[in-house]
Amino acid sequence: MPAQQHMERAILADLRPTQMTVGLAEVTAKRAQWARLVPEAREKLLQSHWFPAVRGPSGRFYIVDHHHLGQALSEEAQQDVWVMQLADYSSIASDLFWRVMEFHHWAHPYDEKGRRCDYSDIPKRLGKLKDDPYRSLAGEVRKAGGYAKDAAPFTEFLWADFFWPQFDKKQLAAADGPGLSVEAVSQAVVLARSPAAQFLPGWSGTAASTEPIAGSLHHKK
Repeated sequence: MPAQQHMERAILADLRPTQMTVGLAEVTAKRAQWARLVPEAREKLLQSHWFPAVRGPSGRFYIVDHHHLGQALSEEAQQDVWVMQLADYSSIASDLFWRVMEFHHWAHPYDEKGRRCDYSDIPKRLGKLKDDPYRSLAGEVRKAGGYAKDAAPFTEFLWADFFWPQFDKKQLAAADGPGLSVEAVSQAVVLARSPAAQFLPGWSGTAASTEPIAGSLHHKK
């Protein structure tokens, strides 16, 4: 482990996001999981789910993973968490800091409509990230075995971008309450294993054909 990596306790409200969206369905599921835990189990979860972060301008921590958990804990009024410092870029000016972060794949300045945004548009606090249901879909498809987890940063955003032309937002909502449609997730698992997805990280299908996926396309608006 590099010498600059170390663990410390940090105030959750002080942590800065490095992306603009989360999947609300996943955040809701993590909140429900947290609510069921007794205090001792909550502390064990925090110790095993520390936040990888980079120290940036003004000495603030910018987390580079676990945004869904961070959003959930923020909404559950958790006060502090464990942080693993990956690098110290606190001496770098703000504009260059974000460019360096993106160069290392530690920042993803794209909104819920897939549009590239200014770094200044990234929310300053957890709890302020917007919902992208396609990000929720990508997460559920991975959990269902549609593709394998990949160590590369932001892989589920690529899968979300793959899914959005194939599903209207209305198709994703569960008919009987919060969460995603089971039918939509099942269809997305099939698409994830199809040859059309073979360029994506974690793809685990069979390259029998390179024909495009048939279906009605739509665009984020």
